[in-house]
Amino acid sequence: MAETHFYKRATFVTHLPKDYLFSPSHYWLAQEERGIWRIGFTKFATRMLGELVDHQFEKKTGAPVSSGEIVGSVEGFKAISDLYSPVSGHFLEGNGLLAADPEKIAKDPYGEGWLFRVEGDPDTRCGNFESYCALLDATIDRMLEKQAVEAE
Repeated sequence: MAETHFYKRATFVTHLPKDYLFSPSHYWLAQEERGIWRIGFTKFATRMLGELVDHQFEKKTGAPVSSGEIVGSVEGFKAISDLYSPVSGHFLEGNGLLAADPEKIAKDPYGEGWLFRVEGDPDTRCGNFESYCALLDATIDRMLEKQAVEAE
């Protein structure tokens, strides 16, 4: 298990792996070996998506992929959401464990609930856990402000 950093803002609490990169769209990236990235949703993303019931990948093994390109989708009770690659390169595979239990994505987002693997280079907007904490702070603060305005 990777070393983690405790994060808490308002009612949201998580542990963020310190050696991972994080995208502005709430994906994490773990380098498995040089140029090979395992990608998944952060705990914040899984909380916003709600219960997940299905997923699919549009990309086949070896297919080229650009950062920001749709590689598949996840379906929850709330909505269907596209899966975007935060890495430019070649799609390697989707997580085969998710076929039997898509809820692994929410139950263990930084472990068995990873989404897919890509060989290539991460988007330059991906940053370390400190920059992701700053993004979470700003995002959660905006959500709290919106709730306060709606409550007035």
